[in-house]
Amino acid sequence: MTRYLKPSVFTLSIIPFLFITYKIFFNKLGPEPVKEITHFTGEWTLIFICLTLAMSPLKKFTQSLFWINIRRMLGLFVFFYATLHLLTYVVIDYRFDWGPILDDVVKKKYIYIGFSAWLLLIPLAFTSSKKMMKLLKHNWKKLHRLIYVIAIFGSLHFIWLSKTIFFKPLIYTLIILFLLTLRIKFKKSS
Repeated sequence: MTRYLKPSVFTLSIIPFLFITYKIFFNKLGPEPVKEITHFTGEWTLIFICLTLAMSPLKKFTQSLFWINIRRMLGLFVFFYATLHLLTYVVIDYRFDWGPILDDVVKKKYIYIGFSAWLLLIPLAFTSSKKMMKLLKHNWKKLHRLIYVIAIFGSLHFIWLSKTIFFKPLIYTLIILFLLTLRIKFKKSS
């Protein structure tokens, strides 16, 4: 059964990318296309962070290994959408003009924390294969706990970016804190 469900999860996970691609090619991004792409990819990064964090509690509640079997794939989609988010900023918005980009990273805390989260995702993406799991052994699990820090950084990035509308960032932050709290409770009860 898992053999059929994993491709389904992959297909569902790629739909946001296909949707934004459709909007780009058919000029349906509205009056601020760069802002639309940036916010869209950023929000989907947070959605996939929440989904990834939800896998262990779901395993615990349902006693099914299916959730753990798709967790790494969902984690790679976090990296995929975060990279699209960053590339939108670097390539489309700033056209590789590194001076202002570096200036933003240093001076704007929401860009600094977002960029830090993306940097922390790199080792997770590169060590996500089964081969790397075997190679790193117990260190693999320690390394992949960085997702907790990344989740907090991602929610802070969204909060600090939102100067007036805090409702959406607050919802993501509460979901992330709830999922992290569940992990702490599971650790204590084990």
